[in-house]
Amino acid sequence: MFARISRLFTIKTKFEAYLIIYGLATGAAERGVHYMKLYPGAMGWVFFALCPIAVFMAGAKILDSFDVLD
Repeated sequence: MFARISRLFTIKTKFEAYLIIYGLATGAAERGVHYMKLYPGAMGWVFFALCPIAVFMAGAKILDSFDVLD
């Protein structure tokens, strides 16, 4: 039973990986907008810039987990 449920949360194709990365990027951009409202000025922009950088690192790790020959 747990094996069937765990298959739902397994990334099997690069297309699924790109969809997950898109969702992470959308959420990070939204979080960055909230940071810009919460911290006006330079600190808001710094926090806004750090949000997508975290997505770039996570996306690279996700895509790196796939075999090169796919």
